[in-house]
Amino acid sequence: MPTDLIVCVATELEGSLLKPHLPILVTGVGAVNAAIALTRFLEREGARAVISCGIGGAYPGSGLSVASAVWAASECYGDLGAASSGGFLDMQALGFPVIAGTTPRYNSLPITIRPGGDIAPFVTVNTCTGDVTAAREIEARTGGWVESMEGAAIAHVATVYGIPVGEVRGISNPVGNRDRSVWRVKEAAVAAQESLLDAWRRGLLNPGVRTD
Repeated sequence: MPTDLIVCVATELEGSLLKPHLPILVTGVGAVNAAIALTRFLEREGARAVISCGIGGAYPGSGLSVASAVWAASECYGDLGAASSGGFLDMQALGFPVIAGTTPRYNSLPITIRPGGDIAPFVTVNTCTGDVTAAREIEARTGGWVESMEGAAIAHVATVYGIPVGEVRGISNPVGNRDRSVWRVKEAAVAAQESLLDAWRRGLLNPGVRTD
């Protein structure tokens, strides 16, 4: 029997509070690790729903506070495409869907589990943004509020397997000029996990996911 829900976290820190309550899959950091780990799990065990849980940065115009938790309204591969003299070209501009079919998916991927509370568009990148000019460019181009390194890969795999997917992030830092002194990694990890546990206990994750 497939598990009702699997929670994907990049690191042990991001899942430590969840372990007594929910099945956790520690994927490792980055989109490739996340996709490989989740695919292997689904092939071996199966799941009826997937949640990605962890920390992320807030883009300058998001208005999100450090150590707050926010759920994804959508996911996007923020740097998958090509650079050009005219600007960034996403996968739709290049004509290559990341998921082919009758409803092709390009950089943007659906998020189907959206509990109440704050929700925002998320962006996944391979290189964390380290200056405010680049942050504003990605923000303007994608409409994203929150940046991480795994979410779109989790959504990608879930979409291919046809299972519901959600994502929650605790805000560890503002995205911009890199300044570790203002980061709150542990507090952000706690905020994301507490928000997930609250939604799970209230039965908001998915109609098919048990909360007893």
